[in-house]
Amino acid sequence: MHELVLRAPEALVETVSDALMLELEALSVSVEDADADSDAEQALFGEPGMPAPRPGWQRSTLRVLFPDEAQATEAATLLLAQDWAAGVHVQGLQPVPDEDWVRLTQSQFTPVEITPAFWIVPSWHEPPAGAQQVIRLDPGLAFGTGTHPTTRMCLRWIARQAHGRSAGWTRVLDYGCGSGILAIGAALHGARGIDACDIDPAAVVSTEANAQANGVALQAGLPDVARGSYPLVLANILATPLKLLAPLLCGHVAPGGDLVLAGILERQADELTEAYRPWCTLAVQDHEDGWVLMTARFDR
Repeated sequence: MHELVLRAPEALVETVSDALMLELEALSVSVEDADADSDAEQALFGEPGMPAPRPGWQRSTLRVLFPDEAQATEAATLLLAQDWAAGVHVQGLQPVPDEDWVRLTQSQFTPVEITPAFWIVPSWHEPPAGAQQVIRLDPGLAFGTGTHPTTRMCLRWIARQAHGRSAGWTRVLDYGCGSGILAIGAALHGARGIDACDIDPAAVVSTEANAQANGVALQAGLPDVARGSYPLVLANILATPLKLLAPLLCGHVAPGGDLVLAGILERQADELTEAYRPWCTLAVQDHEDGWVLMTARFDR
C-alpha cells in the first residue's frame, strides 16, 4: 500500500477528493489542516453528526491511499494534468507498512463500562469480572457502539431506573435506533414489546442482527413501525431533529411514561426545554463531555 500526499487550496478539496475516490480508485482520502500545530492553524467547528462547515482548510493536506506505487503515481499524473487542478501540488509518495488491520481495528474497541455491572463488550473480548448484564456489540455501519457519551448516558439511565420501573416497560420505543443498542439495553433490563425504528434501512438491518446476537426479541423497521403509546420512549438523535419531532415523540408516550432524549449539547438544553414545553417539562438528568441527557415524566 502507498500513500500519496497532496496539498490543495480549500476551493479544490472537495473536487480533488471526489476525483480521487470516484475516478482514480483511491482506497481512502483524509483531509488535514496543512498549517496544523502552527500559528496559522484554523479550527473548523461543527455539530457532531452534521456536515462539516467547510470542505477543508485554506491550505489542506490530502493523504490518499492506493494499493501500490504504480496506481498512486498514475493517479497523481492524471490529476495534475487537469486544467482545474493547477493549485494542487504533490508533497510526497511513500509506502505504508503492512499492518494486521483487523487486529489493529479491534484493539481500538475495548469493553465499555456503563455501570460496574453493565458493560458493552465486543465479540473478541471476554466480559469483565463482575459484569452481570452484557451487550455484545461490534463496530458497524450504524451509530451506537457505546463509545459516545450520549449512548452511555441513555444506557446508564436505563440501568439505574430498571429496578423500580422495568415492570412497567411493557412497550418501549427506540426512535432513531442506529445499531439498536438502546433497545437491546432495555430488553436486557426487563423491557418487553420493544419497537426500534430508523430512517436508514442499514440501521434496521444492523438492529435486527445485533438483537439476534444478544438473544433479545424486538421489532425493527422504518419509522412507521412506531404505533400507539409506550411507557418508555428513547430517542438519541441530535437537537435539531429532536425539536422537529417533539409532537410525534410526545404523542407516543403513555400516561405515566418516560421520555428520554439524547444527542443534545449542553448549550442546546434550553432550546429543547422550550420546544417540548407544550407537552412536558424536560429536565437535565445527566451530563458528560459537553453533552446532556434530558428526560420528562408524563404524569397520569
